[in-house]
Amino acid sequence: MIYYAFSDYLKQRYGEKVYKLPIGLPLTCPNRDGSCGKFGCTFCGSIGAGYENLPPELSVTEQIRMNKAHIVPKYKAKKFIPYFQNFSNTYMPPEQLEKYVLEACASDDIVAIYIATRPDCINDVYLEILSRIAKEKNIDICVELGLQTINYKTLEKINRGHGLAEYIDAVLRIKRYGLLCCTHVILDLPWDDDKDMIETARVISALGVDQVKLHALYIVKNTKMAQQYENKEFEIISCEHYKKRVIDFLEHLSPNIVLQRLIGRAPAENTLFSNWQTGWWKIRDEIVKEMEEKNLYQGRLCNYLNGSAVQKFLVKE
Repeated sequence: MIYYAFSDYLKQRYGEKVYKLPIGLPLTCPNRDGSCGKFGCTFCGSIGAGYENLPPELSVTEQIRMNKAHIVPKYKAKKFIPYFQNFSNTYMPPEQLEKYVLEACASDDIVAIYIATRPDCINDVYLEILSRIAKEKNIDICVELGLQTINYKTLEKINRGHGLAEYIDAVLRIKRYGLLCCTHVILDLPWDDDKDMIETARVISALGVDQVKLHALYIVKNTKMAQQYENKEFEIISCEHYKKRVIDFLEHLSPNIVLQRLIGRAPAENTLFSNWQTGWWKIRDEIVKEMEEKNLYQGRLCNYLNGSAVQKFLVKE
């Protein structure tokens, strides 16, 4: 196995292919409404990340119905994962979150719910609700955290509004309640170097995160980062360098962690730059091909956990 792909995990877990249904809610995030910032992350556009979302004014039930109407005839899909995708989906009163999640898992063909949010929007009260629903409905619930990098100086530069400590705290709390945890990482932020990316893989592995979603940096129009990009305040690394970072990241990542994706995508009409004007699938395939040719694989260099310095004393002759 070159890397632990999300598609493989879904088939192992649920017995067949499972399809995500993007759900948009009428909400924002604390980095936009003044709680910890007003302008959001420098890379985040006005609509967040939900380019494929239906209007958030529609109910969760209606969005699921409309998404299924498109997916079922095309793919013969039978099992689904509603994905609360846009902005910070635990940034609301806890009773409101409970209502949305219960609405999302109302039918028997829902096997899991994925909820994207920020580390500073994780609280025990909310996790207790999610844990209870997961048990009562016999479904998996995965909380997806936007981290992007473990470099706290870079987090300040991109105006994340939180540091590394909040992320660590959030992961530990999520795991304590028996929920799944996914971490989002941007592997080519301009202020990070190769060592930052390797250390990000190491920290994620040490925390026992369940899944990771990798992104290449894309420049969304009308953002602070777009302005910096046009003013040539930073340079984007080459596609070859990005592929190298993905491989280095994977080799240092625990082999037990599922990779939801190796690279993201965004519509050309919304961006000034995206994936070196190359198809995301082509870049992914080139990464896999190089790893196969060089006999590289996820976890090959994950030899730093569980007291690596004393392992030599435990080897039996």
